[in-house]
Amino acid sequence: MIKVVYNQCYGSFNLSERAKSWLSERGLNFQFALDIPRHHPLLVQCVESLKSESNGESSDLKIKEVEKFYIIFEYDGYESVIAPESIEWIDASKI
Repeated sequence: MIKVVYNQCYGSFNLSERAKSWLSERGLNFQFALDIPRHHPLLVQCVESLKSESNGESSDLKIKEVEKFYIIFEYDGYESVIAPESIEWIDASKI
């Protein structure tokens, strides 16, 4: 399983200054939080280690496990992680 970081509140995906420093100290350089792949192991480790202290302004970061593929659906900053196994497909070949 692969862990994915997402924002579970209205606002935006953002990291605290402490989280940014934590990541930089471990060699992850980035200009914006959104530049980091959400499944990056250091990002996941940061959120797991710092917990709510990793939250930037208007964010509530959470982790979801997926098998391999995922997309992040966002509405007004509130995000959901959608994986193929979580989609209830409709079989159009059946009536």
